Amino acid sequence: MNRRDFLQITAGVALVPHVVDGAEANPTTVLFDDQAVTLRSVGKDPRNRAGALWVRKADLPRINGFEMKPQGACRAELCIPISKDMTRGDYFDLTAFSQRVGQSVVADADSHVWSFGEIPLLTGVYSSSRIAPDFAVPDRTGRIVHLSDFRKKKVLVTTWASW
Repeated sequence: MNRRDFLQITAGVALVPHVVDGAEANPTTVLFDDQAVTLRSVGKDPRNRAGALWVRKADLPRINGFEMKPQGACRAELCIPISKDMTRGDYFDLTAFSQRVGQSVVADADSHVWSFGEIPLLTGVYSSSRIAPDFAVPDRTGRIVHLSDFRKKKVLVTTWASW
């Protein structure tokens, strides 16, 4: 997302509070996976934790692709068990969920903007093991070099393409 798009999206956050379902609410922006989702209504944290974000369960698929099922928060075949204190009526504690799955969160509660990083459970084996897949390329002299030849050494791989 470029800077101009981000500023246009977050500029809407500074709107005057309005009434939704009988309660005062500010538009809230959630950034995840290269998309920005604007929520008209969010729940209040019963424990008054700073940075906690309670979203409507119905908004969860728009935010991160998960949906609430009896077995927990599910996305495709992956289901994460949810404790009872992470739900309250129609609302779901998205920040507690992110902690449970090891997802990083940056929040500016005053501006009503939350940014969620990648969910480690959804990334491939390479990012969890931090080992790049082996590949072979010719070096400057034409000799074939394998990445695995450099195991246990620091390597900087630079690529370039003309298209």
